[in-house]
Amino acid sequence: MPNTQPKFDVYDLIVIGSGPAGRRAAVQGAKFGKRVLVVERGRRVGGVSVHTGTIPSKTLRETVLNLSGWRERGFYGRAYRVKQDIDAPDLLKRLHITLDHEVEILEHQFARNGVETARGAAGFLDADSIEIELEDGKIKLCRAARFVIAVGTSPYRPAHIAFDGKFILDSDQILDLPAIPRHLTVIGASVIGMEYASIFSALDIRVTVLEPSDKMLPFLDRELVDEFVHDLRDRGVSLRFGCKVKSATVDGQSRCVIETEDGRELGADMVLFAAGRVGATETLGLANCGLVADARGRIGVDSKSFQTSVPNIYAAGDVIGFPSLASTSMEQGRIAACHAFGEPAQAPPAFFPYGIYSVPEISTIGMTEEEVRERAIPYECGVARFRETSRGHIMGLSTGFMKMIFSLETRRLLGVHIVGEGATELIHIGQAVLNLEGTLDYFVENTFNYPTLAEAYKIAALDVWNRMPKRQPSTRIVEAAFDRAKRAAG
Repeated sequence: MPNTQPKFDVYDLIVIGSGPAGRRAAVQGAKFGKRVLVVERGRRVGGVSVHTGTIPSKTLRETVLNLSGWRERGFYGRAYRVKQDIDAPDLLKRLHITLDHEVEILEHQFARNGVETARGAAGFLDADSIEIELEDGKIKLCRAARFVIAVGTSPYRPAHIAFDGKFILDSDQILDLPAIPRHLTVIGASVIGMEYASIFSALDIRVTVLEPSDKMLPFLDRELVDEFVHDLRDRGVSLRFGCKVKSATVDGQSRCVIETEDGRELGADMVLFAAGRVGATETLGLANCGLVADARGRIGVDSKSFQTSVPNIYAAGDVIGFPSLASTSMEQGRIAACHAFGEPAQAPPAFFPYGIYSVPEISTIGMTEEEVRERAIPYECGVARFRETSRGHIMGLSTGFMKMIFSLETRRLLGVHIVGEGATELIHIGQAVLNLEGTLDYFVENTFNYPTLAEAYKIAALDVWNRMPKRQPSTRIVEAAFDRAKRAAG
């Protein structure tokens, strides 16, 4: 009698999603000598990070800054442009080249490590098996002892916003920009919303931001946000806080109409809705494997191992919620794979850098001044402005701000907050010192390359030192003095 049992391909690890968390989990599993399958429902590997999120938005930003001549306007005036007439194809050309390169690198990485891939939509049959609807409509059945869910997120699309993909767009659709608008309205002062708002402002486009709460980016240091807001308003960006949107539609003249809950009606050439994202878990069949997602499609995990409530299933990346960064997602994927196979995994450090690729950039690590106050830690702050550095003058920078927070009792660095050119690169100096429990003395005693923007660390540290209570010299200074005395004594 013929065997009618369906045939399952068996793996040690199946990863659903090939974004930053998925790719790192898959490669880590393969390096343990395991058979690994990555399932990606997109046409190419890379996930949201490569195709609609991190890489595309940062590429668009760099293209805008280059073509608009933004970085040179400090010398040549606000009217200066590298290319006078910039259109949508100009912005997208570099984007496609960059994405092709990223996909090639990822495909080579999978091939080099023996990671198998399947293109299609995965759904759980139970906690140990999935079915994959392949691109050609066929069904592939797979079984594994361990799973990592790394499906990422998709834009939140509420019913009162009439998305049409041409005039009213979500944060994925904006990357297929049909034309450059004269007036862009961004709904939501989120990270994504403020990145795109500031990028389009650099193209000298009129930008309006509507935010229902009374402030933006609440997880950042307030002084840093105030500096950013001042810069945006100086450029003509209209920021309307406490403004709740009732509807957004397109009228017969291809004009966007936004109605607010307080009865106002606003017009724009294009609307970008960027008020949140939801976990892409709707089609995974989570109920079949015993998992439940929250109202925003996110999956709960143990914060150290990234294990879900089902022991053999792990989740990592944006699908588990904050901080939803490509950098942290990579580490989450790696750690999840290590725990899944019982291999040692170092816990991520308590503090990690947060980067916002707005214009100007924002980056931060450690505690904000508000958090320090809440914990009742005696502290002092130091501030440096990029225009105070020689490199800032050379680059023509009129803005740029660094804030450092130190403990009065231990002199340890508690937080670094930067807004300005190169912030996401500069933050790593502060990251190293903070996670190594360094003190104010490091910045005061050490030499920085001249001229560099990194000199801002020295300026901010000296600003703190000048206002700190005087105390005995640092241990290193005392030890050096003793060494010199010993050598002098023969």
